[in-house]
Amino acid sequence: MTSRRTLADREDVLGGVMLAPALAYVVLLVGVPFFLAIALSFSNATAGSLSFQWTGLGNYAAILRDPIFLRALRNSVVVTVGTQVLVIILATAAAQVFRATFRGKRVARFVMLLPWAVPVSLAAIAWTWIFDSTFSVINWTLKATGLLHGWLYWLGDPALALLAIIIVQAWRIFPFATVIVLASLSSIPQEILEAAIVDGAGFWRRLFQIELPLLLPVVAVAVLFGVVYTATDLGVVYILTGGGPANTTHVLPTLAFQRGILGADLGQGAAIAVFLLPFLIVVAIAMLRVARRAEVGGAAR
Repeated sequence: MTSRRTLADREDVLGGVMLAPALAYVVLLVGVPFFLAIALSFSNATAGSLSFQWTGLGNYAAILRDPIFLRALRNSVVVTVGTQVLVIILATAAAQVFRATFRGKRVARFVMLLPWAVPVSLAAIAWTWIFDSTFSVINWTLKATGLLHGWLYWLGDPALALLAIIIVQAWRIFPFATVIVLASLSSIPQEILEAAIVDGAGFWRRLFQIELPLLLPVVAVAVLFGVVYTATDLGVVYILTGGGPANTTHVLPTLAFQRGILGADLGQGAAIAVFLLPFLIVVAIAMLRVARRAEVGGAAR
């Protein structure tokens, strides 16, 4: 007599059933809006109207002739690259510090993780006060220490505003990168480091010739996540500068929001948003190739 099989006994069916909610979540909240944005980018759709006429590449041709879009594209690249360089430097330095044993290490780790836990909107509002043209704590501190003789208008000067955005983005992301780098440092075989010390390798030589090459695959993944977080972020730039002064600090997400939502031109806003896709695909392929080559090189050694 054969016993009746239940759903728990059929692993293939059970796996599909358990994955179905997550798959439905991704399709409904990511897939549908993504394909809708692509469709809108080829149309003249506007907010408050049900008309939908196919315009082909008209929206893309229009934004490529728009100097504000070209500046937003350049700003996106500058902010993304600058943020990731600063994040990797800070994360590597912080990971080296947290490898050591010292009093208050747990408290320091907790404080270090706060930027990652704080909501982006609240953090950006706090940084708006820090960079305020009148009450900037940075300016007052530099003034009190004698390092600043003039006055920095952080959010009123385009170059300083971009620098402020990079600082806030790096402050927000570097705890995540620090955790990744610290975990990877802990996985390096101690025998390799001990052998390097015996051979007379100092701290900097061990860092650049042993640790960083072994960390490269993990760092590449951390950079990939950081690029996605930074390039697609709307909140920091919108709260800090709103794209100003005079549309000089727009990045692609804020410009897409301004054109598509505030300006009611859904077609052009969608075209600007979709323009992020090729950039992110190229970065993802490059980072994954770097990680793969580093893994192959490490295995060969």
